[in-house]
Amino acid sequence: MRTVDGLPDFPFVLEAQDGEARAGRLETPHGVVETPCFMPVGTKGSVKAMSPERLRAVGAQIILANTYHLALRPGSETVRRLGGLHRFMQWDGPILTDSGGYQVFSLRDTAHIADDGVEFRSIYDGSRNVFTPERAMAEQAALGADLVMCFDQCPPGSADESEIGKAVERTAVWAARCKSAHQERGGLGADGPQMLLGIVQGGVVERLRRESVEQLLAIGFPGYAIGGLTVGEDRDAMLETTSFTTSLLPAERLRYFMGIGDPEGLVEVIARGVDIFDCVLPTRTARMGTAFTKQGRLNLRNAEHASSDTPLEEGCPCTACMGFSRGAIRHFVMQKEILGLMLLTEHNLTFLTGLVRRAREAILAGGFSAFRREKCTAW
Repeated sequence: MRTVDGLPDFPFVLEAQDGEARAGRLETPHGVVETPCFMPVGTKGSVKAMSPERLRAVGAQIILANTYHLALRPGSETVRRLGGLHRFMQWDGPILTDSGGYQVFSLRDTAHIADDGVEFRSIYDGSRNVFTPERAMAEQAALGADLVMCFDQCPPGSADESEIGKAVERTAVWAARCKSAHQERGGLGADGPQMLLGIVQGGVVERLRRESVEQLLAIGFPGYAIGGLTVGEDRDAMLETTSFTTSLLPAERLRYFMGIGDPEGLVEVIARGVDIFDCVLPTRTARMGTAFTKQGRLNLRNAEHASSDTPLEEGCPCTACMGFSRGAIRHFVMQKEILGLMLLTEHNLTFLTGLVRRAREAILAGGFSAFRREKCTAW
């Protein structure tokens, strides 16, 4: 296993580039991830309404679990005693855990942020908790994921430049502490080596984004994430900031955009040189009765679908489209039958994994620009 600055560095190889869009391969202890790649989110240790078998069937390569929630319920040590996340989730492929930073800062109204860490109240029982960079790394080590994240400060999209600047400075200090804590464990978690990624902050301010990148590069990480976007800022500003940030990151390192999952958004961040991404959007919208299709979003709650005998999408290989009509799925949704949520969730994940797989194929073939125009025009 390779190391970078004393940290585990899973091999990442770029196979092709078309414009800024990249196709690569990340080799982890639990399997290969072909990029670009969308990661379904299993917040509390499961991807809602999806069994591990169905996740494999839809083409999921790597899934994300949430450190904040698992640290509080059932507790990271409990997960470790039960065999670690891979056994806990019955998922033998790669897993990434976030640091809990986003969840902590989404509770900023009840949290106290200091240089040492963040004190906050648990959403489960109201108990007081403190997350520090060291605790974030300890929790992720106990969970045993393959890829782990530095603890960072994520300011809201409404933050002013001064507040964003303070978050950038704190994120850099915490990143160094995370790396130190990770090095003390030899880069190992409960289930083997863990690849640690730094997180770039800076809002949509280019000066602060550059400052954040330079600070993280000076510390040194095997991969880098783009954080602090899709938190309320303008979409065009988000995409411009993504382009600017990826232009500063080393080409040979994995790039992760945190929190994007709409089809057009995925294609656009792929076009800007991002390798992996995650979001709850496809599973959350499914539970609201919405399906992704080539023509856009399909709201199954609309009465026009009540008598429809057509599938959600012709040619889609998911369980919903292979055997159920729109009318039947709408009935399940309206009656709050669990089957309806399962079918729509599987469909949306099938749609996204297929979209990203075809984007990869287009990059390898040198035809990504045409692919991008076609998909974004349709959406």
